[in-house]
Amino acid sequence: MTRIYLTTTIPYVNAAPHLGFALEAVQADVLARHHRQRGDEVRLLTGTDDNSLKNVLAAEAAGVGVREWVDRHAAAFAGLREPLALSYDDFLQTSSDPRHRAGVAWLWRACAAVGDLYRGRYEGWYCVGCESYYSAEELPGGRCPEHGTAPSYLAEQNWFFRLSRYADPLRDAIASGRLRIEPEPRRNEVLALVDQGLRDFSVSRTRERARGWGIPVPDDPGQVVYVWWDALGNYLTSLGLGSGAEAYRCWWDAGDRRIHLVGKGVLRFHAVYWPAMLLSAGLPLPTDILVHDYLTVGGQKISKSAGVGADPVELAARYGVDPVRWWLLREVPRTGDVDFTVGRLVARANADLAGGIGNLVHRVVTMVHRYRAGRTPTGPTAAAVADTCRDAPEQIATALLGYDFRRACAALWTIVDEANRHVEHARPWELAAAERAGDRDAGHRLDASLATLVGAVRTLARELAPFLPGTATAIVGQTTAGADGRLPASRPLITRLVP
Repeated sequence: MTRIYLTTTIPYVNAAPHLGFALEAVQADVLARHHRQRGDEVRLLTGTDDNSLKNVLAAEAAGVGVREWVDRHAAAFAGLREPLALSYDDFLQTSSDPRHRAGVAWLWRACAAVGDLYRGRYEGWYCVGCESYYSAEELPGGRCPEHGTAPSYLAEQNWFFRLSRYADPLRDAIASGRLRIEPEPRRNEVLALVDQGLRDFSVSRTRERARGWGIPVPDDPGQVVYVWWDALGNYLTSLGLGSGAEAYRCWWDAGDRRIHLVGKGVLRFHAVYWPAMLLSAGLPLPTDILVHDYLTVGGQKISKSAGVGADPVELAARYGVDPVRWWLLREVPRTGDVDFTVGRLVARANADLAGGIGNLVHRVVTMVHRYRAGRTPTGPTAAAVADTCRDAPEQIATALLGYDFRRACAALWTIVDEANRHVEHARPWELAAAERAGDRDAGHRLDASLATLVGAVRTLARELAPFLPGTATAIVGQTTAGADGRLPASRPLITRLVP
């Protein structure tokens, strides 16, 4: 048994959830379900990043209190569990969870104790959307490369972290694979950032500019902890960092894999800042940082701030949970952005779920009822189908280890394809006709064919469960005999969608 700690990023609550975050949440859920199914011990964490100036500004623009605003939107993110069939084990809201403030203070003091925090003056450009400072050379055309907005020029006294001290140990951790970053182009991107030279970065903001919202810097109440320092700490504060909690020892210190799922836009924070903070505090590094690219709508990155997006709750309510999950897993490549449209979601669901999986299950169950009165016969499994059902689970596991959900779905689909090929090759309806005409050998071959197909569909259900838990459960129901030894009567498993 392997002990695996999985985390998503925690999104700002300046607006409702969008499909871009749903992608990461569903990917994390698939990994969690997959490892649980294989017998591993898993803890999946998600939550919300409340202590941000952009959240404060959004609340002000809406004319409501910050507490009311962040609680309302945090509840919307927590509420993704049912619409997206998520199985997270813990949800941390940074502004109100009692574990968080104490853990952030502990991490701050641990870094201060080794001399890695110092007072200094910051003067430069700040993007509220990123909650990050930029140098002039990092702003093409004077605009934030992530949000396309013009940053504000700021000058203030802050606390700084000695990031420059950790270039060599960071490079060693990444180059050696001790800190694994996937896919490889993102790993190379981080190594290039480190090789360019790391500059110390500001880790606090004045209480005045933060509008009084955020976690106070220990022993300096005129400053609040920088939102990224605050937010990154959630991966450990949720485990009771600094409190002696057994959860921290179990999942971080003694855990086998510590996996962060992140979007490419926050890679620098997770693969440079965060590991350096951990090294400073004398804490173990994550083992894996898995990076996904962006979803776009009409060619524009999905963004709460820009108002570009698609509502995953609305999509799931209209088209179903599993069609939404399947599009995110089957269509999104390991690298490269991908454009979302409702038409593509519907087309993929109709082709794969209704026309592929649904049609296969219906054919198999119908034939068992038509030719064997609903009782699954016994017989030798066809070699090609047996080989596919044996190989697919390991192919899926290998793809997921490489953080390639599309390849994992393709491996899963080999079961569907091989089962359909078997139907066309064996032609059970012809075997049934021959049996009725007195051909006993045809009857034996029909038994073997039906047994092969039911076995393949049951394997499909088992391997599908981490990806589409609802559909997998329905397939199990269709292929499990009742008290009378018969399969339930065939019924439509997945209906075709209309855009």
